[in-house]
Amino acid sequence: MPTVTRIVVAPNAFKGTLTANEAAHAIADGVGDACRHADILMRPVADGGDGTVAAALTAGFTRHEATVSGPLGTAVRAAFAVRHDAAVLEMAEASGLRLVPPGRHAPLTASTTGTGELVRAALDAGARRLLLGAGGSATTDGGTGMLSALGIRFLDRTGRILPPGGAALRHLYMIDAGGLDPRITQAEITVAADVDNPLLGPHGAAAVFGPQKGAGPADVAVLEDGLRTLVDRLGARPRGVLGLSARAAMVAASAGAGAGGGLGFGAMAFLGARVQAGAELLLDLAGFDAALDGADLVITGEGALDASTMRGKAPAAVARHAQAAGVPVIAVCGQVNVSPSAWREAGFTGVFSAQPVPAGAAARGMTGAPALISRAEAARALRRASAEAVRLVLP
Repeated sequence: MPTVTRIVVAPNAFKGTLTANEAAHAIADGVGDACRHADILMRPVADGGDGTVAAALTAGFTRHEATVSGPLGTAVRAAFAVRHDAAVLEMAEASGLRLVPPGRHAPLTASTTGTGELVRAALDAGARRLLLGAGGSATTDGGTGMLSALGIRFLDRTGRILPPGGAALRHLYMIDAGGLDPRITQAEITVAADVDNPLLGPHGAAAVFGPQKGAGPADVAVLEDGLRTLVDRLGARPRGVLGLSARAAMVAASAGAGAGGGLGFGAMAFLGARVQAGAELLLDLAGFDAALDGADLVITGEGALDASTMRGKAPAAVARHAQAAGVPVIAVCGQVNVSPSAWREAGFTGVFSAQPVPAGAAARGMTGAPALISRAEAARALRRASAEAVRLVLP
């Protein structure tokens, strides 16, 4: 009787093409093509970005929906998950880059207002412990849109409320937090960050992630100036802030403050939130370590394995947990943009590209071509690459 090989399939979302669940099915199909006697356990993962709510639903939460403002101000339906007094929210559902139509990026004016409306909806549903995923955003407004939806006013020198977006923060003169929703003071808020970047500087929200949201060099400078003004004005101790204003610069420099276009900073500074590594929180929520018991191989992946993966994304966390359990782990990705030495240091046994490169080339560290566009094409390529990877890795 053939030996059964147990393989845990735990990909992140392939941004722009496949959800984590869709990617898991494509990988599992490839595993089945290469190893007919595999016992496949699918555990799609998330790190605070796309797929965070789906991960909570898999863990037994109940799906809720609310109509909120999208990043460009148009109404969108956003899902969140509730179990008892706990809620899992995903800013990508309300303020995500995937909600921006092609060619309509608005890096200077995109707002997190809908994320604040989503927080209010969770509070209305009775939640008092909120886990807010801060990845996949279209915004760089320091979370001020979210905070405005929760009752905080950001005013210019004339006392007028600032328009949405990060560019307007350059004109911030006064912050009035006296109207903050009182339920926030009774809530426990944790931000699940998919990166550990600070708010400001060359590794900050504007410089690193602004270009991904359509910001050119001049836009990045404008956004950086706006975020810096926000920190400076918060340091002036505005009325009603929850006690962190005196440490505004310290909060801005902390890990994860730059997550979600600075939403991590806004949540910490104004809402008393904690920022933690989203991948670790969500792996715990999904019971990932238990899934490793008896496993022979783990397969993870995401759209692009790059430097940001190593700064807190789910595949790197999967690799750490698998390595600690003594289980080899490989990644099958749309693109591979890190060197073999970097991914080996992160704990991966092998890394493979789903792009149409010569057979086995990804295992030697070759980078793929431009990102896959069609969902169906992405699934087929991921299936083929997964089958090739399994044939190369398993004895």
